[in-house]
Amino acid sequence: MKVKGFLKDVGGASRVTKARQAKFDQASANPAPYDPIGTLAKTLHPGFLHFRVTEVRDASPTAKTIRFEGAHFPYFMAGQFMTLRMKIGNSLVTRPYSISSSPFQTRGEHPFVEITVRKPRKDGFVADYLYDNVKVGDEFEGEVGLGEFHYGPIRDAKNVVALAGGSGITPFLSMAREIRFGNLDMNLTILFGSVSEDDIILRKELEECVCDKVRVIHVLSGENPNWKGERGFLDAKLIQKYSQGDTTYFVCGPQVMYDFVRKALEELKVPARRIRFEVFGAPRDITTFEGYPKELAGEEFRLTVCQGIHHTVIPAKANEPIAVALERAGLKVHTACRSGACGYCRIKVLSGNFYVCPVGDGRRGADKDYGYVHACATYPTSDLKIKINID
Repeated sequence: MKVKGFLKDVGGASRVTKARQAKFDQASANPAPYDPIGTLAKTLHPGFLHFRVTEVRDASPTAKTIRFEGAHFPYFMAGQFMTLRMKIGNSLVTRPYSISSSPFQTRGEHPFVEITVRKPRKDGFVADYLYDNVKVGDEFEGEVGLGEFHYGPIRDAKNVVALAGGSGITPFLSMAREIRFGNLDMNLTILFGSVSEDDIILRKELEECVCDKVRVIHVLSGENPNWKGERGFLDAKLIQKYSQGDTTYFVCGPQVMYDFVRKALEELKVPARRIRFEVFGAPRDITTFEGYPKELAGEEFRLTVCQGIHHTVIPAKANEPIAVALERAGLKVHTACRSGACGYCRIKVLSGNFYVCPVGDGRRGADKDYGYVHACATYPTSDLKIKINID
């Protein structure tokens, strides 16, 4: 050990404190007109931007890819999502969509971002609108680069197995493209579950990404008599077959797939630190969750919304999140993940009873103590009085 060097390190904090104080003593009494940190933060996270649709193309018989262009796109990481804010009828809505393009495609002469939307099998208010009505030239507002579903070399293993179902392939296509371009150093194996060969979403785009670091294995669950590849579901046996050494597992797909894959990974005794689940939005049927009062599923309550001195009373269904009731009434609520995780739609409950979806509940302990909830994952179980921000 070098004693002199050791003592120098130990005394580092006091030296920094003295140096900082010296800077304060030499500083001008006039406030600085330029804030470099604030400017950088605004550049990286500019908030809502204006986009224009420049292309709409088929990604499968039941899915479409929508390309947006704008003056500037902030930096984002492959796997993150964007939000779109739009007005449909009298409703002002915000929805998250994983980005299927890659960060490198937001640079160059014609920067763009893309999302891929699948036509819902059941009623999907916003997804139906995007799938059936969006055309070239339409304009939207949105934010780019949200969420924690991305590769981290310190946190994640070099080998990644992606478990995807349906439109849950989109963040993995973004990762695969970034790897193929040379901007992301990881080994990616994608196990992609689909029902039929004819309706594999983004199949051509995935094949273009295959290289020494990217593998794509399609797994079909429906009746496909001529299919020679993997069949069935993403079970423990199949996952183990395509895993090697220390592996991190990324999962993105419908809720029913999450439940199935979670059990498979438990069977394989995969440690929790090696599993990453993307948030999947509000559940289609909240009544299936433990603790939800099923007898209230068809009820409608009065929701009193306080914004400053203004009070507005609107209807709110027991089996729909508070955020949906606000949107339907044309009241602006800022949402992002739509899963209760991020806290963008944090509101204060002043009175009444409610149920919070237990999956992805991202509330802080203090919020739980003082009556704050995330509107996208909270359901009224009585008349409610809430306070939201003035926007």
